[in-house]
Amino acid sequence: MTTTLRETAASCRREVYIGAAVLPRPLFVLDYDDVDVDHDHDGGCPRPRIGCATISTVDDDDEKPSANGNRMTSTTRYSGILSSEFNSVVIEHHLKWSPLVHALPGPISQSSPPETTLGRYDFRHVDAMVDWAMSRNMHVKGHVLIWHITSPPFLEDMSPDDVRGAVKRHIFATMGYFRDRIRMWDVVNEALASDGTLVENVFYRKMGPGYIGECFRWAHEADPNSFLIYNDNKVEGCGIRDCDGGSDGGIGASGRLGADAPNQAKSDGYYRLLKSLVDDGVPIHGAGMQAHFDASGIGRNRPPTPSMVKRQIRRIGELGLKVNISEMDVRVSKLKAGVNRDMAQTIIYRDVLTAALSESCFHGIWLWGFSDRHTWVKNFYHDDTPLIFDDAYERKMAYRGVEDALRSITCPDGSDGGCDGGDAATGVAWYLESDYNEAGDEWGSDWMTPESDPEEGEENFRGWNEENGRDTTKEGLPDWLQPP
Repeated sequence: MTTTLRETAASCRREVYIGAAVLPRPLFVLDYDDVDVDHDHDGGCPRPRIGCATISTVDDDDEKPSANGNRMTSTTRYSGILSSEFNSVVIEHHLKWSPLVHALPGPISQSSPPETTLGRYDFRHVDAMVDWAMSRNMHVKGHVLIWHITSPPFLEDMSPDDVRGAVKRHIFATMGYFRDRIRMWDVVNEALASDGTLVENVFYRKMGPGYIGECFRWAHEADPNSFLIYNDNKVEGCGIRDCDGGSDGGIGASGRLGADAPNQAKSDGYYRLLKSLVDDGVPIHGAGMQAHFDASGIGRNRPPTPSMVKRQIRRIGELGLKVNISEMDVRVSKLKAGVNRDMAQTIIYRDVLTAALSESCFHGIWLWGFSDRHTWVKNFYHDDTPLIFDDAYERKMAYRGVEDALRSITCPDGSDGGCDGGDAATGVAWYLESDYNEAGDEWGSDWMTPESDPEEGEENFRGWNEENGRDTTKEGLPDWLQPP
């Protein structure tokens, strides 16, 4: 009998979230592949392949699901897989500040949140998704309260005092509306530059460097029972030199210094920020590491090795925080010719997640979507297949990588094999302890592009710098917002 990721997670030795980012349209609206086109059926209407449906155009502002969920009448392939494979969802887009706020003030309906002077809140998309998840006994993670990339532009024209008031009202309005339904929140997202210092975004300029702590305190005040998280990208690894005070042998086959993680400066800044918040008594409970990986990446875009991920999670856990991988996907379309893309992708999912799960403070995995049919990568980067289900909602080889990682913590304590990423013959997997196997081969060397030998055309990739092969994206902007 085939098991699901949700069933595998339920058998783990400790509670683990296995989740995916969710979008409203594929959740509630039938894809073309969800129907068997049979024009002799019911007067020429398509026959739903799964369930029955009254199709609502939920991507149209005038046709969003109502708060009571009475437009949720379809059972799509997307929703069926999501509820069977995952025990949690994270709202991918519609809970960010700008998508929530309309330009004109005034209530949408009698049941809407109160009118504010900054516009009206529209929670109908999120309401429908949260109600759907709760009806299937799924945990919901809120993403994200404060992120400068999706903050309303009117903040730039406001005084510092008014911005502070607007931020506080936004946190209270959003968390208050979903109180007791969403109990885990990414409070602040991507506040760090590549050198590990704070980005001088609108919140920094208007509220000062202490704005992150203020936001967490307001979030705790708005809902004292919520689990509060700081989330960032390219902070997933820590090298031996920085975490363990040693060196693992210098330059590896890829030309990368083994003692450093690809984004060591930012990873260190991430740790320092978390430590400062904890030391200051800020009510923070968790740390999210996004894990948007490019298997062909070089410089700062290279994925960290599993042992680097393990070390980073361990030192954050020692602060008393829980750690999660919050937005994982693995891009493979730019891998060099001759590389088995499916195998490379599967190994990255399996080994990185096995390393994460081997640390007791690690409590959750969220993929940024689950099907290649609905991935942000195609809109912001290029055509790619970064997730664990294909365009037709079939399991890919990468699915087995995630499954194997979950199984690494499902065997009973004291058993001989299958735990901690190993098996009965080899015990603990070598990549949890070192970047090199016994033969001296570096993890990932079978597919990763050597740092010293970029492929033809690599100089045209975003962030490529001919002089040193490093990502030179502008501080404060994600690489997908940089000009080519």
